[in-house]
Amino acid sequence: MRKVEAIIERSTDGSCTICCENEMFSGVGKSPEEAKADMLFQMKFFKDTAIEKNFSYPAFLDKEFEVVYKFDTESLLQYYAGVITPAALERLSGIHQKQLWNYLHGRSKPRKQQIEKIEKALHSLGSELMSIAL
Repeated sequence: MRKVEAIIERSTDGSCTICCENEMFSGVGKSPEEAKADMLFQMKFFKDTAIEKNFSYPAFLDKEFEVVYKFDTESLLQYYAGVITPAALERLSGIHQKQLWNYLHGRSKPRKQQIEKIEKALHSLGSELMSIAL
């Protein structure tokens, strides 16, 4: 099954955009879920229109495919701001919460090393949460 990678970004107005990394498709919405639905709709619409007009279109649209969504770091921090605070993320990642606040508010962009620390911290948290016995 073909995997299509797409990046979720939060816009300054609070809406979300999704752009495929290696394909021409994108979507927008008030939330990541709306943007995902819009992008899938755009893919179907493009294919249907191409068939109707006898144009070519990406062959993967004829088969089953999976879209793998990824947040960019700043957008992830913004989207989960009410859930994961800078203080909590500081404890998880070792990055000072003032620096995390700057990333969250677009005052600075995290370097690759900082992004990796944030990813590792969140993956570790996710693993711990997944291990909770109910």
